[in-house]
Amino acid sequence: MAIWDPDIYALYRRYRERPALDLLTAIPGDLNPREIWDLGCGLGEQAALLAARHPQARVRGMDSSPEMLAKAKSLPAPVEWVLGDIAGFAPEVPADLIFSNAALQWVGDHDRLVPHLAQSLAPGGVLAVQMPVVDGLGWRASLQEIAAEGPWATRFSGVEGVRHANTPADYYGWLAPLCPEVDIWSTTYLHALHGQDPIVDWTLGTTLRPYLDALPDDEKGAFLDTWRQRLARDYPRRADGVTLFPFQRLFIVARRA
Repeated sequence: MAIWDPDIYALYRRYRERPALDLLTAIPGDLNPREIWDLGCGLGEQAALLAARHPQARVRGMDSSPEMLAKAKSLPAPVEWVLGDIAGFAPEVPADLIFSNAALQWVGDHDRLVPHLAQSLAPGGVLAVQMPVVDGLGWRASLQEIAAEGPWATRFSGVEGVRHANTPADYYGWLAPLCPEVDIWSTTYLHALHGQDPIVDWTLGTTLRPYLDALPDDEKGAFLDTWRQRLARDYPRRADGVTLFPFQRLFIVARRA
């Protein structure tokens, strides 16, 4: 399991919060939840927002990272923080709202997981999910190529990164038998990033973690420098100092019968 660095993850909080807020606003306004779960809650901001939005609800934020939960627990919010793995999610009480922002991409077997999450909803409950669209992204492809072709390739034999994406039609097919209301869409955010190596900085708290955790300290610099050179070619910095970083995300809001 990768060791997540909450401080690095928070560097681009403004950009990471935008999709989460877009997902929050898509939750049906007539939902009056009593049992809420935020799966993969990370630093806990969205769980705190859900608690403020639904003060009558019992809100739980679950994450597999003790480091992230330690930061989340510092928030002045009435949220129960739970250390756990999304793949093993099994609530004792059916949930009225299961919310997951940029977390399910780290979990495999979506053909099993997604229907299981829908089945964990109470009647009329809502599943609200946002995930990066990982296939076809040039920066992710170049990272995988460099990892596979460099002298460090054997170090990554057991590394589990982000799973390959399923199609929107797949998710609809898994959810439709359980949820008569299924809304699926994608959005591409064009992030205008500043700094010397902003894409490396962005991924240090997420995608790069499993790779760096697998390398000894004396190999990390060369690995990152090789990827930096590739990124400088594929994502050149503009004259105004901005690196444009397109990032596509998939949204799913489904309501149980």
